[in-house]
Amino acid sequence: MSESRLNRKLSRTMREFKLLAKGTADTNHPIMAHIIPIRRCNLSCTYCNEYDDFSKPVPLQTMIHRIELLGKLKTGVITLSGGEPLLHPELDEIIKGIRKNATLAGLITNGYLLTADRIRKLNEAGLDYLQISIDNVMPDEVSKKSLKVLDKKLQLLSEHAEFHVNINSVLGGGISTPEDALVVGKRAMELGFTSTVGIIHDGDGQLRPLASREREVFLEMKKFEKRHFSRLNYFQEAIANGQPSDWRCRAGSRYLYICEDGLVHYCSQQRGFPAKPLEEYSVADIKREYITQKSCAPLCTISCVHQISYFDFFRGEQTLSVEPIPAERLVTIKSAH
Repeated sequence: MSESRLNRKLSRTMREFKLLAKGTADTNHPIMAHIIPIRRCNLSCTYCNEYDDFSKPVPLQTMIHRIELLGKLKTGVITLSGGEPLLHPELDEIIKGIRKNATLAGLITNGYLLTADRIRKLNEAGLDYLQISIDNVMPDEVSKKSLKVLDKKLQLLSEHAEFHVNINSVLGGGISTPEDALVVGKRAMELGFTSTVGIIHDGDGQLRPLASREREVFLEMKKFEKRHFSRLNYFQEAIANGQPSDWRCRAGSRYLYICEDGLVHYCSQQRGFPAKPLEEYSVADIKREYITQKSCAPLCTISCVHQISYFDFFRGEQTLSVEPIPAERLVTIKSAH
């Protein structure tokens, strides 16, 4: 490992410990926020409901202002998602803004737009984490995020990235060859990345039980995770067996999802509630949502919300409840064509 990579890793590890300590000591701040700099995507995977093909980038100053608001709420990790965030022309400045206002900066991308120069600029901007989900070995009608297309991008990341890279394989959601997840996971580890597996939710972010062969692959992938790095995905075992999870969802409190319009939602699959402007979001909102039961929680597959909620699994009894969100209140993203 180069000296530069080693120094970046040590810095990141120290800030991770800081985040863990702060998150455990104080429940009145978000641990993670996902924020959308652009809704447009250069791909159109059939299972995805988080993109369109026409939206303009959120202006840089608007993004910086929202990041500063998250900083005032003492948010630990701010992750850029989409759409495809690499389509934003001023992404590096946004990442720099995150590093000024939060402990850690993350990016979720499909990887198509990565080049050696782009990766070096992400290094310079101070990116801490990058995740790519790869759906199959060969592209098909469900997804073009294939290992065949992206392997050269992964090699570039292995050579140039000074940030942590995680490759997420997927099961369910119409993925026709579950064995592809194993191939993707093994390739990720060959290149020095971490490897995880995700279970694709349905259009409402809810449970889609795995078939028998998918469950076998899932169990093999979990061995990869245990052997190479610890991932808090215990809830997935219930999902793989078609069973609901018993947990306390902290969406709207410890986890925030900020859409391109600057509204705070529970998560990417519950856009429409509470849908309150970030400008108006306060510690009072965080405290309320912390003790609010979400009706969608038992069958939820949203990994990031589960993982962040583990901080408080032993405390914070939820005494309020929210009714199921009517379909007409949820935001539907539509293509221009």
